[in-house]
Amino acid sequence: MEFRLGEIEHLPVADASVDVVISNCVINLSVDKPQVFTEIFRVLRPGGRLLVSDIVLTAPLPDAFKKSSLLYTSCVSGALLKEEYLSCICNAGFSGITIHGESVFPLKHIISEPELNSTIGSVPLDEAKRKRLSESIVSIKIGAEKPDYH
Repeated sequence: MEFRLGEIEHLPVADASVDVVISNCVINLSVDKPQVFTEIFRVLRPGGRLLVSDIVLTAPLPDAFKKSSLLYTSCVSGALLKEEYLSCICNAGFSGITIHGESVFPLKHIISEPELNSTIGSVPLDEAKRKRLSESIVSIKIGAEKPDYH
């Protein structure tokens, strides 16, 4: 095992030199997720595997949430829609993309009621909107592989 300091969008690793990439809720914090998956694809050997656990959305966030630094650091406001996230993986060249599990990640587990109210400011969220919003935040586990061209 070896540790290297680098950026997720520009990994300090040679092309086709890695067998497996595992990520646990980190990609969601990048502002250039397509580049992250392109970079992971670059460093994986043919037949290499990717396993990611991350937060995705099943519905768009209200604008006030997208701008919240608290929700960004809570891995919510930087999250992509599920279909967009999966497209980033596919567009990078991965095959065998499989969802190994997904579950709703309730908003109340991410942010307290007082923090939620201060984050959204003047944006009214009745109980039904709050429930829909909370149900749209999903923890997902995805596997994929770099095709073996040999």
